[in-house]
Amino acid sequence: MQKKHFNSNRGERIASKVQTLVAEILRDNYNDDPVISGVSLVGSVAHGGLQFVRLFYYTRNDNIDTVQRKLDEITRTVRFELASRMNQKYVPDIKFAYDDTLEKAARIDELLNNL
Repeated sequence: MQKKHFNSNRGERIASKVQTLVAEILRDNYNDDPVISGVSLVGSVAHGGLQFVRLFYYTRNDNIDTVQRKLDEITRTVRFELASRMNQKYVPDIKFAYDDTLEKAARIDELLNNL
């Protein structure tokens, strides 16, 4: 008997749900923080059997290290709030990572224009 293979996108759904909820949490709880208020979540990926979600963010703030430190400081509080908003038995760990796609695209455009 041949095994049935299911193409489950559960990881994508969980990651997307976490991204949406964390964006709401940041908007609701950290709107007055000048560092966090400029953060936009632009993507998410689930890893490790849905136990871990990496959230990609973009900010116009020039000091990425300050933004990353601030996000790392509030991660535990955000995850606690996430647990209260999610309707799941287990809440994945979250990690924020800077998405530099726009800078890379601008650099590629600049190189192409100089040819």
